[in-house]
Amino acid sequence: MLKIIAGKKGSGKTKQLISMVNSAVEVSNGKVVCIEKGTKLTYDINHGARLLDTESFHVSGYDAFYGFLAGIEASDYDVKEIFIDSILKITGDNFDEIGKMFSKIDALFGSDVSVVITVSADESELPESVKKYI
Repeated sequence: MLKIIAGKKGSGKTKQLISMVNSAVEVSNGKVVCIEKGTKLTYDINHGARLLDTESFHVSGYDAFYGFLAGIEASDYDVKEIFIDSILKITGDNFDEIGKMFSKIDALFGSDVSVVITVSADESELPESVKKYI
């Protein structure tokens, strides 16, 4: 299941994501992964979640990021929840491409893994291919 948290910069998306990650660590029956660009969440995320920095893996762009997620899925079947902060910083801001990638991510994980992604854009700016996950 894929869910998008959309909103302009400063609207509280990351705070909401941090709260969701920390809650998931307490109640999840599997592993919790949080992905970001950089290391700004290091002290906010419960140590029970696996925090991954895309910069340390040299991941950028849509195809590389999708491959990164597919690698997580292929290597660990116990992952039940994935949280991704500021996807546009990782992939770029081509909304048509991000809509295609979201469809692929949704198909990859299906209902087995809950994926929550923050997008720094007003909902009105997003195409239908992205809005359907809000």
